[in-house]
Parts: sequence; C-alpha cells; structure tokens
Amino acid sequence: MKNKRKNREAFAEHSYWQSYSDMMAALLLIFVLMIAITLSIYKQKTADLDKTSLELSEAQAKLDVTIADLENSKAELEKSNEELASSLTELQQAYAQAALTQEELNNAYLEIENAKNELTTTKNELQNIVGIRTDIIGALQTAFNNSSMKVDAQTGSITFSSDVLFRYNSATLTADSKETLKEIIPTYLDVLLQDQFRGYIAEIIIEGHTDTDGGYQSNMELSYARANAVADFCLNQKNGLSEEKIEQLQKILTVNGKSWSSPIYQRDTLGNPTDSVDMASSRRVEIKFRLKEDEMIQKISGILAQQ
Repeated sequence: MKNKRKNREAFAEHSYWQSYSDMMAALLLIFVLMIAITLSIYKQKTADLDKTSLELSEAQAKLDVTIADLENSKAELEKSNEELASSLTELQQAYAQAALTQEELNNAYLEIENAKNELTTTKNELQNIVGIRTDIIGALQTAFNNSSMKVDAQTGSITFSSDVLFRYNSATLTADSKETLKEIIPTYLDVLLQDQFRGYIAEIIIEGHTDTDGGYQSNMELSYARANAVADFCLNQKNGLSEEKIEQLQKILTVNGKSWSSPIYQRDTLGNPTDSVDMASSRRVEIKFRLKEDEMIQKISGILAQQ
C-alpha cells in the first residue's frame, strides 16, 4: 500500500512539472509565433512603405515636372499676355490713327466739295461776264452809231488822237478838244455806268501814249499828264456827267501813262504791220474798261491749284 502511495505521489509531482513545462513551451511557441508574425508584418509594412516611398518619389518627380511645365506655361502665358497687350495697344493706336485719317479724309472731301461748288458758281459768274462784255461793246457801238468815234469791236475802247486834243508837247486840252470830249465822254461813260453794266465793271482806264521821239521818262510824264487832263475833264460836272455818275466813276477810274511802250506801226498796202512806227497814230489817249473777269479767272486758278 505504501509503495502504491509513493508511486502515485511521485507520478503526480512529475505530471505537474511536465504540465508546467508544456505550458511554457506552448507560451514560448506562441511568443516565437508572435515574433515571426510581427517580423512578417514588419517586413510587409517595410516593403509597403518602401513601395509607397518609391511611389511618392515618382509622384514627387512627376509633380516637379508638372510644376516645371506649369511654370513654363505661366511664363508663356505671361509672354502671350504681354504680346496681347502690345497688340491691343498697337490696335488702339491704329484705330485712333484710322479715325484721325478718316476725319482728315472727310475734311478733304468737304473741302473738295466746297471747292467744286465755288468753282461752279465762279464759272457761272464768269460765263455771265463774258456775255456782258459782248453786251457792253454792242451797247457802245449802238450809242456811237451816228458818231465819227469808232468803238473797238474787240475791247470796247475808244481812242483820241493827241494831235486833236493837245498842242505839241503840251498836256493842256485845247478849246476845240473840250467840245469834242463833251460829245464823246458822257455818252461812253453813261453806257458803262448804267445799272445794267456797272456791277460788272472792275475798272475804267484812261491811258496816255506818245510816239518814240524823245526820252522814255519825259514821254512817260507827258503821256500821264495828258491822260490825267482827260480824267480831270471827265470828273468835272460841267462836262456832261451827273454828280452821281462822277461819284461812281471816282471809285473805278485809273489813269496811266505808257510813254512810247506801245507804239502803233504803219501798215503796208496789204494791211500787214511794218517795222516803221506810225508817229501820229502813236500819239493818242485811249479810254477803255476792264471787267471783273480777271479776278474771276484768278479765283478759278486758285481753286484749281488747291484741288
């Protein structure tokens, strides 16, 4: 009995330590297993981290490239904006210049149109004046139809021989010449100063001429003095013109001395002028008129020059 009890106790003690040892072995195994699992997880995490780090590096590289591209795009955009701003400025300047050019062009068109209208008006006036010259000459010829005084069919002038009006080398009208002038002057001037023609007369001219005998200056003084003597006669109310006509005449009367600058030459049997001066015919006093057509022609020339 005692041996059985001792064996049972011994077996019981051995069973306890064996269970303890098994438990520790199991714990160690579990610990080792946990370490292995932990190491496996660590390696996996490390690998994942390395992979993630690599992906991040690649992503960072791509991001850097993208940033560089964005910087380049930004620079190009800024350059494009500058070019656009410059083009816009040039366009605005071109537009302003075009607007200014259009305004200048419109002003030029307006000036041309005004010039054309003025030219048309002046042309019509000139045509009227050309017709007036013919009317005036016709009226003068009619007035002197029964007179010995002849009216020049081209100019409408009348001519007095100085030998009839003055003594040799004198500028004083003779008594006989005054009677002749009283018959001629009022008739001639009345035609020119009538309401129908007076507005077209620019100037009534009395010109003295001499022959070629003597010096130019002395003949100039003589020719002017003779023309002036006729002018004084015309302006004297006692010689046929009314006070009203004299006032009108004073505004447009001109007296010229021409010396021997415009001599009259003798003609041959065929009527052709020769080289010989007709001394008697050269000594003369002419009365003529000038219409306003000269001013009109100058005006038209000015307009045409502007165009």
